[in-house]
Amino acid sequence: MRKTKIWLVITGLTIALISILYYQTPESEEEFVSEEVEVDSSLIYTPTLYYGYPIDSFDVVEGKVKWNQNLSEILSAFNISFKEIHTLAQNAKSVYDVRKLKAGANYSIIHDRDSLKTARQFIFEPSQTEFVVYNLVDTIYAELQKKPIKVTERQLAAEINSSLYNAILDQGASPLLVNQLVDVFAWQVDFFRIAKGDKFKLIYEEETVEDKIVGIKSIKGAYFEHWGKPYYAIAYPTDEKVDFFDEKGNSLRKTLLRAPLNYSRISSRFSLRRFHPVQKRYKAHLGTDYAAPTGTPIRTVGDGVVLEARYHGGNGNYVKIKHNSNYTTQYLHMSKIARGIRPGTTVKQGQTIGYVGSTGLANGPHLCFRFWKNGRQVDALKVDLPSSSGIDSTRIGDFKVFSDSLKSVLDNIDLENVEPLLAKIPSESEDNPNP
Repeated sequence: MRKTKIWLVITGLTIALISILYYQTPESEEEFVSEEVEVDSSLIYTPTLYYGYPIDSFDVVEGKVKWNQNLSEILSAFNISFKEIHTLAQNAKSVYDVRKLKAGANYSIIHDRDSLKTARQFIFEPSQTEFVVYNLVDTIYAELQKKPIKVTERQLAAEINSSLYNAILDQGASPLLVNQLVDVFAWQVDFFRIAKGDKFKLIYEEETVEDKIVGIKSIKGAYFEHWGKPYYAIAYPTDEKVDFFDEKGNSLRKTLLRAPLNYSRISSRFSLRRFHPVQKRYKAHLGTDYAAPTGTPIRTVGDGVVLEARYHGGNGNYVKIKHNSNYTTQYLHMSKIARGIRPGTTVKQGQTIGYVGSTGLANGPHLCFRFWKNGRQVDALKVDLPSSSGIDSTRIGDFKVFSDSLKSVLDNIDLENVEPLLAKIPSESEDNPNP
């Protein structure tokens, strides 16, 4: 009986306690709310990351690949066996072949902080925009990673005093911009006759990694004043790609490129009577010579089919291309013909077909470019080339709205007050795996 009473008392108290907790008022809930506790942020551990790897307990060695240096030589001082290097080479082939380490490229080694200095990761930068991590602990593997690229829209304007190249570099812009601008106005502007006082304005997108310029993503709009004549270039998307048009919607492209080299110097022009520097006599020179360093890529000026690609006497290594029933071009004195270029091969405009050299009758590295129109050799610089198609009539209204807006921005760029870009390169950058 006593035990039963005790059990009933305990049961009653338990029920009463549950009722109090269950039916407590909102005011009483506040009594159970715990106070917020402030934590000193200095007490929170934040690891030091290097290419995404914590290195507080390890050491890092940085260097540059030397000429003819291989991975075995680099890792020999970091307790990595030849067997492990062989395994790494096999496992990494599909990512980046360790046998192709480029001289001058940056590398880093994360290693143990002890007497053996055993390497844990070998990090190699094949370019400014990517890096390869070769993991050497546990599972041996390689992983290619991209660095964050920051894209910044910029404006550039200058008056040319000596050359386009110097004018762009004097503004602190990348030399990569030179070739792109030349390509935009290749049919309107004779870049081999740039005059002092020619002017240009640009709106373009610049790519940077760690505040270093690594590329030009695109030119959005441009203005070039050549011998007092103004030209506009508006980048606009078509069905196939983004192309350049003038402010009225006419294509800036021609069916053929004006020159087979991006940027070089004309050393000799088309002439019916020229003194030959090798044969030492006067004879017709039915081509245009472009002086350029040996190995400079030569591009075909238009789509076509290769008629000839071989070595022959005074021509040296040469390629001849038929573009259509009207136009044929020939490229002489190549150091070598590009791989895959042979009679019957179809080529696309701008494709590399060979490299500048001095084979055949040549006294220095240059390209002799020859041009046939309707079966007769003519001066390539004086041919009136047909234009590509412009903006379709169904889209010309939308284009005009876009063009007028971009042209207004170009017109408002003040040539006198544009500051050099050296002071404009952003100091802030996105999170980067580099320290």
